[in-house]
This record gives sequence, structure tokens and C-alpha cells, in this order.
Amino acid sequence: MVDIAQSPSLNPGVARREVFAWAMYDFANSGYTTVVLTAVYNAYFVSVIAGNAEWATFAWTAALSLSYAVVIVIGPVLGASADAHASKKRQLAISTAVCIVGTIALAWTGPGTVALAVACIAVSNVAYSMGENLTAAFLPELARPEALGRVSGWGWSWGYFGGIAALAACLAWVMTANARGSNAADAVAGTLVITSVIYGLAAMPTFLWLKERAKPTGQGGGARVAFARLMQTARGVFYQAGVATVVALAAVYAEQVMGFKTEDTIVLVIVVNVTAAVGAFAFGYAQDRMGKSAALRATIVGWVAMVVIAYFSETRASFWVAANLAGLCMGSSQSAGRALVAYLSPRDRSAEFFGLWGVAVRLAAILGPLTYGAVTWVSGGNHRLAILFTGVFFVVSLVILAFMDERRGRSRVE
Repeated sequence: MVDIAQSPSLNPGVARREVFAWAMYDFANSGYTTVVLTAVYNAYFVSVIAGNAEWATFAWTAALSLSYAVVIVIGPVLGASADAHASKKRQLAISTAVCIVGTIALAWTGPGTVALAVACIAVSNVAYSMGENLTAAFLPELARPEALGRVSGWGWSWGYFGGIAALAACLAWVMTANARGSNAADAVAGTLVITSVIYGLAAMPTFLWLKERAKPTGQGGGARVAFARLMQTARGVFYQAGVATVVALAAVYAEQVMGFKTEDTIVLVIVVNVTAAVGAFAFGYAQDRMGKSAALRATIVGWVAMVVIAYFSETRASFWVAANLAGLCMGSSQSAGRALVAYLSPRDRSAEFFGLWGVAVRLAAILGPLTYGAVTWVSGGNHRLAILFTGVFFVVSLVILAFMDERRGRSRVE
């Protein structure tokens, strides 16, 4: 990030350390998604807390769906309030603190504590989701419209290294469990504390250097009208149902189908985070050149290929191919989605629009993992069938995106 200060990609008056501070929040919160939702705690919930019951995967997806339902209700309201009172940074600080406390509380869960685990996951994930919306709302203030893709890619790619750092620390903790007279399952509590500490420390530059450039408007932005306009251009988020399913259930699939242990899964996710960082960075530039919706379509084709490979995988080698293809597609598609919303958002209502975007994304996040969980429950634990069904979301999204006109959407905010 050495040359960012001189880059024509940034708006006038934006300093290098400010963009770094903004990107550091992506670095900070990635540990939560990587450790809690993707690599460690989700598999721990299914195998230990719920005791590998037939309903265990469904219970995990239901907990996530509960949290997303809350975000759907409060996201647009808090976003409009952040714009009206120029309080994005203050709300971001509150959501960060709540997520960290909720994550630490997960360390007290264990076999049979399903209700407590669901409650802590719901609270921490609501706070994480609100923080994700709020930090994204700073993007239009930092980047020029023609460079939103690459700046979003800078932050998202750097964020994956935050996930790597958290996972590496957790892997070291898990692998030394025997030396401490413990085991890998018991070491999960320590990984949650490690994740929380990294989250808090890495987020500090954001609150020290990132500026709140918005001015209070004293009134909301007309959420009903904004919602109608945003939904005209946000229909393509159907692909997020598939992405959310992969994020929430990758470790469960690796453990239940491919026989991965906790240490194996952590190593896999560390490598996948590297490929995701490459995807986010490279496609950040590509989407500015080829168009954000076109870039999304390209990555979704990759998602379909990943599902097919994962479904037919019988060896760890082929599953590693599928997982790394998922990493490339995940980094590029999520970064492109954030840039697209920033491109379509009025500068004085960015938090409101990202709150509404959160509604669309979280609806998809409810639909995807809950469907996966239901398929495994009904089929008696057939995870291969569930991952194949996930591919339907990507195919439908390709059809929807074919009718998307991002230039017309941009013309409505200029």
C-alpha cells in the first residue's frame, strides 16, 4: 500500500494512512468470519456442542439465520440514522465492541450448551454484520467512482491476511494443545479469545485515523424510496446465498465428508485465504475495466465449477482444488459486490444504502445456509446433495445478472 497516497484512485484530501486505517477494519473483522463462521467454531458446534445430532447442521444454520433476520430489521434503520447524524464511526465502535464481547462469550460454551451457543452466535454475528455495513459505507468517501473496484479490492484482499493471521495463531494454539495437557476440542475456547484480541487490536487504526467526512442532515433519507431504487439494481445478490453457504459450512463439509480434522481444516482455510486475497486484489482492477456486473458474472461461473468439483471430490487433492477455486471466487465476488453498491450510492446516504444492501445480502444468507441445513437433515446427513443444491443459487444469479444495467443505476445518483 506504499503508493496509495499518490494514486488518482482516491478522492482529494484522502491521506494514505486513512485508506490503510479503513482497510485495517477488513483485516480486523476477517478473523471473526474465518475462525468462528468458517474454519473452527462451526465444526465444533456441530460435532461437540450438538453432539453430531442429525439436526446439528440445521441448528447451526438456524442460529445464523436468526442473526441475519435481526440485521434485516435494524440494518436500514441504523444506516439511515448514521447518515442523518454523521455517526458511522460511533456506530462502528459500538458494533465492534459487541462483536468482541460476544465472541469471547463463546469460549464458555461446550457439550450440550446449544441455547447459549446460539444466543452468543446471534449477538456476535449481528454486531459483525452491522460493522461490515458501516465500514463499507466509508468507501464512496475515500475512492473516486471510477476506482471503487480497485480500492474495495485493496481492503478486501488485505482483510484476508487478517483471517490468515488469526487462523495461524489459532493453529499454533490447537497444535500445542497436547503439550499443555489438553486436546484440540478443548483448545477451541482459546481460539475464540485469540480471535477477539486480534480483532480489537487490528481495529484500533480505524478509530484513530479514519475520518467521518459526512455532515449531519438531521433527517433520514426516505428509506422506502431508497429501498425501491436499490432493489432495482441489487437483484443479483442471489449469488450471496451460495457464498454465505460456503462460508458458513465449508469446515462442516470438510469434516463430515472429507474426514478433515480441526488442524487440517485450519491449514486449508489459511491457504484458501491467500487465494481469496489474490482474487480480491486482481479482480478489483478487472471490475473497474470490464464493469462490476460483468466481473460478478465471471466469478459466479467459477462458483458453479467449484460446486461441481466439490460434489465429485473423492480425494483430498480434488477437494483442495475446489476449495482454492472457491477462495478465488469469494474474494473477487465479495469485493465486487461492495464496490457495486458504493458505485450506486449517493454520497450523503451511503450508510443507508449499505444498510439496505445488508438486507438483500442477509436475506440471501438466511436462504442459503438454512437450505443446506434442511437438505442435510431431510436426507439423513447427505452433505454432497446439499452442496450440489447450493449450485442452484449461483445458476439463478447468473440469469438475474444478465438483466442488470449498472450504468443506468449510476445515472440515477449523479
